[in-house]
Amino acid sequence: SQLTLLNRFQSFTKHPFFGIFLAAFVMILIQVLGNSGILKPSAVDILANIWIYMIVGLGFTLLLGYAGLASLGTAGFIGVGSYVIGAVFNQMGMNFFVAFILGVVLAIILGTIVGFISLRIEGMYLAIITLGLSEILVEVFKFWTPVTGGVNGVQIARPEFFGKVLEREEVYFILVFFMVVVMISVVNIIASPTGRAMLSIKNSTSAAQAMGISVLKYRLMTFVISTVIAVIGGMLYMTYNRATTPNMWSIALSLNILAAVVIGGSKSIWGVGLGSLLIFGLDQLVLKRIEFFQVYGNASFILNGALIILVVMFYPGGIIRMFKDLSNFTKKQINGIIRSYKEYRYGKQ
Repeated sequence: SQLTLLNRFQSFTKHPFFGIFLAAFVMILIQVLGNSGILKPSAVDILANIWIYMIVGLGFTLLLGYAGLASLGTAGFIGVGSYVIGAVFNQMGMNFFVAFILGVVLAIILGTIVGFISLRIEGMYLAIITLGLSEILVEVFKFWTPVTGGVNGVQIARPEFFGKVLEREEVYFILVFFMVVVMISVVNIIASPTGRAMLSIKNSTSAAQAMGISVLKYRLMTFVISTVIAVIGGMLYMTYNRATTPNMWSIALSLNILAAVVIGGSKSIWGVGLGSLLIFGLDQLVLKRIEFFQVYGNASFILNGALIILVVMFYPGGIIRMFKDLSNFTKKQINGIIRSYKEYRYGKQ
């Protein structure tokens, strides 16, 4: 009976979604610890925002890690999501879920239009176009005052669900739910023929075309998915923090998301998580508690820059690659010790 339970548990741990649900459990536990006073509310808020940027990073993983496309417009799309929630809540009086549906529809339209125009070129030119678009969006946020509130931004009341006002803790659980949905969706896309087609295009455009793969179709599909996920991230940000301003969605955020994906590992959902914790969490959760970084605040940016350089130079696959190599090395050493012990105890077979 115990052996059967152990076998069932082992088979469960091998399920492709086991790690995702384990991560969700840890995220929920963080909120529980916050409610019980073990974790400070400020720490929970910082982690909640890291989860939001991780969601956005998952979409960027498809774009960079699998389609080989570099975009610097991510922050602008996050901003669109935040302002959609602000406009729908404040001016239309619609509920949370209707706002989300409208935001996703807008993201699909925006991603399709921008992607269709810009994806005929690639490399740094695509990055420049998306950067330009992001800067245009920031200016729209600043000057479309009736909708966006101008430079002062927008604030919203707490969202309602069937007449019940959602507290910050309950919005956190909604955030975790979306995290799980996006992670499962990205894993399924990566494992599907679509994911393999994306990777083929990244490795060799000409070879992919020779196999009958439509380069524009799959690049456009990837760009739209990435845009939708970024807009969802923006809507979650606004729902949780209840405030947005134009300056929040500058190129600095796009570069930080890019750095998180590159440092963590652009082909791994867990790499994105590690990268997001390092880029968005290291400074807020660790460095600001150290006196040196309190005095020299910009030193944290230097540390992040040095970290990026080191990872790109020595571990192009990201930190997740380093952990995998370390894990394989450890397993090899343990197996060697076990083998040596057996030879010592029982003699060579």
